[in-house]
Parts: sequence; structure tokens; C-alpha cells
Amino acid sequence: MGDAAGSQISEAMNRLWQKFLPQMEERVATLQNAAGHLSTGASISREEQSSAAAEAHKLAGVLGTFGLQEGTELAREAEGLLEGSSSFEPTAVARLNDIAERLKVMIASRG
Repeated sequence: MGDAAGSQISEAMNRLWQKFLPQMEERVATLQNAAGHLSTGASISREEQSSAAAEAHKLAGVLGTFGLQEGTELAREAEGLLEGSSSFEPTAVARLNDIAERLKVMIASRG
């Protein structure tokens, strides 16, 4: 692939990133909200839990599309944490918080 073609692909990917950035930020916010509620000792509804898991799943896919493998792995881990339990241990809540924060930073630094 020539430099011109590579440059065009890079520019197209950057435009796509900007297009999907608000959605990615909203998805991370959903994870942060779920983790925040759980951190206070509150519970989240099954619908909120499913929604947060679905958002993590979508993040895993889109971050992989943009070559952010670590982001994909973190989002998959968050999805697994959210799908795998009806009650959350403090260590799982702390990990979910950590994942959401790391994803937020990763997305902001790429943007």
C-alpha cells in the first residue's frame, strides 16, 4: 500500500473515531454509573446490569476496530463481571471502577 493510500485510510479512521467518540464516551459513562452505584453499596436492577454489560460488549468491538486491543480486553472483562453475578463482591466492584476509568482515559487520549 502506498503512502497516499495509507494516509487516506488513516484519515478515514480518524473521521470514524470522531463520529463514534460520543457513543464510546456514553458507553463508558454507563459503566462508570453502574460501578458508582455498586461502590456505594447500592444495587442495580437486572435491566441496568444488562444494559451496562451490553455497552461493555459494544465497546469491546469498536475499540478492537480501532486497534485498541487493551481496550477490547478491558471491555470484555467488564462485560464478564457484569454478566457473571447477581451480587457483587467489593473486589469486583473495585475492578469494574478501575476498568471504566482506564477505558475513559484510553478513549480520551486517542481522541
